[in-house]
Amino acid sequence: MAYNFLIVDDSAFVRTVFKKTLSLSNLEIGTVFEAGNGAEALELLGRQQVDLIFLDVNMPVMDGLEFMDRLRSQQQFVHIPVIVMSTEGSRERKALLADKDVVACLRKPFTTEQVREAIEAALEQRT
Repeated sequence: MAYNFLIVDDSAFVRTVFKKTLSLSNLEIGTVFEAGNGAEALELLGRQQVDLIFLDVNMPVMDGLEFMDRLRSQQQFVHIPVIVMSTEGSRERKALLADKDVVACLRKPFTTEQVREAIEAALEQRT
């Protein structure tokens, strides 16, 4: 089964690099959608079926924390697992994200193996 992913990051370069990382993961990937901030991501989720979201925390317009609050407040999206991609790795931030129902945190830069393992774990929790 091929899975649809959504990459939410304000950097087009990071989104491009992450798409390349996904292509090297040897996972069955359907469509990879992109959004430059949380507001764009929520709008896209209203139109597309997404199985897993990769989320940056620090973005303009709507950051990752506000995005998580809005995502989890909408019943049709509560089942979608979210993996945070961030340069931040403090315990406080990880605890805050765990409280917002984030399934994993990948600290930038990350390897293809780390991405694959995080995806497999997140999708396993979903089923």
